[in-house]
Amino acid sequence: MAQALYTHLDGKRILVAGAGVTGTACARALEKRGSLVTIVDEKVTALEGFKVINPAAVNFSNFDLLLVSPGWREDHPVVLAARAARIALINEVDLAWSLKPANQKWIALTGTNGKTTTVELAAAMLRSGGIPAVACGNVGRTVIETVESDEKYDILVLELSSFQLHWLEDAQFASSAILNIAEDHVDWHGTFDAYAQAKISLLDKSMTAILNADDGEIVSRTTHWQGRKVFFSLDTPAPGEMGVVEELLVDRAFVADPQEAAMFSELAEVTPTVPHNVSNALAAAGLARTVGVSHEAIRTAITEFTPGRHRIEQILERDGITWVNDSKATNPHAASASIMSALSVIWIAGGLAKGATMGELVERVKSRVRVAILIGEDRELIASELSARAPHIEIIRIDTPADYSKGGDNNALMESVIRTAKERAISGDTVLLAPACASMDQFISYSDRGDRFRAAVEKVVRDGN
Repeated sequence: MAQALYTHLDGKRILVAGAGVTGTACARALEKRGSLVTIVDEKVTALEGFKVINPAAVNFSNFDLLLVSPGWREDHPVVLAARAARIALINEVDLAWSLKPANQKWIALTGTNGKTTTVELAAAMLRSGGIPAVACGNVGRTVIETVESDEKYDILVLELSSFQLHWLEDAQFASSAILNIAEDHVDWHGTFDAYAQAKISLLDKSMTAILNADDGEIVSRTTHWQGRKVFFSLDTPAPGEMGVVEELLVDRAFVADPQEAAMFSELAEVTPTVPHNVSNALAAAGLARTVGVSHEAIRTAITEFTPGRHRIEQILERDGITWVNDSKATNPHAASASIMSALSVIWIAGGLAKGATMGELVERVKSRVRVAILIGEDRELIASELSARAPHIEIIRIDTPADYSKGGDNNALMESVIRTAKERAISGDTVLLAPACASMDQFISYSDRGDRFRAAVEKVVRDGN
């Protein structure tokens, strides 16, 4: 996309697709620069300060540009009509790139799982090293809001989803990292290959890539990329790599002599000390080293960092039973990592599968799961794979109670789940909410699902109600 599209916004008639957080933030930034903004949305009919129209009312003879919010697909009628009318498409991240301070650097991260924890840790490492930095994008504030804010940052650490990467064209990154690539959002992208290619496309906009050597998809799909590749893994690193040696996270990539190694931290200083979290810490450390953060500052950030809520969040431990909220495990890959960090699991799963299959997940975790408590629209995808591959696992289906409604005060659904789990759990078990699915069929969001899990555990288990 020509950068010139973003340089003359005054007087431009711009249609913003989507009245959500991203669309609204873009609309305000554009209006501030003299653009004539209209918003198109299928559900929202009014937004203070802007004209909102229905997709059926769009006439592209009235517009110069279409700004696409990341969740809008290529086959949406508005997008198809814009392309047919030869209307240029722009997006939030590129708009923010065109408006950022000239001396501000961006680094980026993507992956199927672990993105939020890792970008927040990377930003903490930069701040530990004295660099004004913040995580933004698919976490916290949008990129455009961050660029428009009064706070001044030398570096932005962007968490980018596959949707954002699909539309991205102009932005450039000093370095980027890819954590993992596994089946997710196939319903949006159409195929796993298209989803994976969206992730890998980040490298075409980066000078240095921090890549997970333990992920076969990443290794095979980056073979021909010509930039600087720095691999990290949970094994002993070769010269030019990062990895684990005995009880230490070590760097052999960003050191004066690759035959030597520098220490990032002790293994036990990564919290929680589970394999995928150690991998995330190495990725964050690699990003931090690309912009000059010292090993000492990185260690300080690792030791002080606490992951956000809903990601392997221990809620309660009582009678030898641990209750863990990993509501953010919204796909099979994330659920697998979560389950494999425990030895005996009462697994709470189900929701919207987003086109994902569950066979590989069940095959991997079947030795760790004792009981599966299933909820949600696509629970039978999990149930059928459990029946076929792991008949020893007890399957319990929890229907939506009649008095429960999404977003309401009543928490009968999750309380029913927790009562069932409490009846089945024995000492040594982990009762784990790792749904492998999105939440929107029965909950407002993954955080709402996790909050309801916590509330139910506190009521049913801790207080005995």
